[in-house]
Amino acid sequence: MLNCLVLWNTVDSDRALEQLRAQDYPVSEEDAARLSAFIRGHIGLDGHYAFHLPDLGGTHRPLRDPDARADD
Repeated sequence: MLNCLVLWNTVDSDRALEQLRAQDYPVSEEDAARLSAFIRGHIGLDGHYAFHLPDLGGTHRPLRDPDARADD
């Protein structure tokens, strides 16, 4: 489970950084190098899980718009 979580966080973080750079947001390489894929506070490691994945047509879900308000 933990390996899957680290892999997913790595892929998702990379996509977010690519999107920010494409939108000309200043992304410091020093800051990006310090990002950790081991972030797991949003995952309950103990418990029962059921995965019902939507059909995304072989793509990823859209990333959050960095210009959107946090409470939207």
